[in-house]
Amino acid sequence: MAFRGTCHCGGTVFEVDAAPETVTSCTCSICSKRGALWAYYRKADVRIVKNETPTTYRWQTRTVAHNFCAVCGCTTFTESPDFSTGEANFDNPLTNINARLLDDFDLAAVPVTVIDGKNLW
Repeated sequence: MAFRGTCHCGGTVFEVDAAPETVTSCTCSICSKRGALWAYYRKADVRIVKNETPTTYRWQTRTVAHNFCAVCGCTTFTESPDFSTGEANFDNPLTNINARLLDDFDLAAVPVTVIDGKNLW
């Protein structure tokens, strides 16, 4: 079963085949201000169906692409290396979706992990 996410205006649409088992709340300056709850997927497991007005913001090391809709302003997804080992693995890119945008999905039923991005990077 595919799970679909959309920004507020419908300009960005993405799909994943599996529901997130957990989501992450990051305390770094951009994530805390944007309010996203991230679900991590391998790049190949996310289909960007529509991205009409993409805008990308990169900060500090410019390693992570923070994408959002230029029309409605919703934070949509990020593109990043895999940091699960503590090091940036560029050979294993991730596409992290803002799980708040998933349509017909009970986000309250998913555990939230908080990472201290404010002090990690």
